[in-house]
Amino acid sequence: MSKSITLRPLLASLLLAPAAACASVPDAAPPEIVLPGERLFPESITSDAAGHIYIGSNPGTVFRARAGDSVAQPFIVPDVANGLATVFGVLADERRGLLWVCSNPRQGDGGAPAIKSFRLADGALVASYPLAIEGPAMCNDMTVAPDGAVYASEMMGGRILKLANGGATFTEWARDPEFATADGIVWGGDGQLYLNAIQRNNLVRANRDAAGNFAGATVLTPSRPMGGPDGLRALGGNRFLQSEGNAGLIALVTIEGDRAEIAVLADGIDYASAVTAVGGRAFYPEGKLRFMFGPQAGQDPGPFVVRNVAIPGGE
Repeated sequence: MSKSITLRPLLASLLLAPAAACASVPDAAPPEIVLPGERLFPESITSDAAGHIYIGSNPGTVFRARAGDSVAQPFIVPDVANGLATVFGVLADERRGLLWVCSNPRQGDGGAPAIKSFRLADGALVASYPLAIEGPAMCNDMTVAPDGAVYASEMMGGRILKLANGGATFTEWARDPEFATADGIVWGGDGQLYLNAIQRNNLVRANRDAAGNFAGATVLTPSRPMGGPDGLRALGGNRFLQSEGNAGLIALVTIEGDRAEIAVLADGIDYASAVTAVGGRAFYPEGKLRFMFGPQAGQDPGPFVVRNVAIPGGE
């Protein structure tokens, strides 16, 4: 499977440089991370400051790979007590020592979608917040605001949900036609909220007024067409990592005003479902959704792997 990751040859510079220059050669790329199990179809990924990576899977298990691991291990397993269903978004919240998880029931299973929090230390359930909102609902991903409030994208109704810091319920903060099929959601360095819409192939800014209330949606102008924008993670300022599932690529997005410059970092990915930044590199799972839907549904997808690529400028 090809990837557009080009490593510049170092041989000539090493031959001509003094021996001391060898100390400046960057370390080798971290190993790829294998997810043990079958038909996992990973959907989301997040990371903490220690370099640990957390991966949500379609069967509901959340995997964790400690920094430098080449094999992830089950961290949170669905059971009656935690009520995990299909896991969509996962988000590490280190200020509170929590892992936020979007849990959506499979069609026909019954039950309501919920956003759950687990302890980062040991994976124990802390709280569960059923999405008690009108109409069909599906939580896709989450982000934490500077004031500690948790915002979540809800793709079925085109809504942004909010849990106030210390609150007990996620409520509707905003609804807009441009949020239909909303997926990734992040805060920018400008204090505004950004989303991508996986089926609309849009990047959208959810504008806020001085009081922090929703003040309308702005569709950004991308430098290139997008193919199923999915995961979205902040890098600082108005720079973001984005996965594009249908296009099978990882991109670096830089937003200036109402324009989004999109630079491809890696492609040839068998469905790029999510991305996170660790140690100057973008880590991303291959979702392989063609083995879940369509003519290849039911066939063996083989192993699931988290790969990585360098982020220009490092993060």
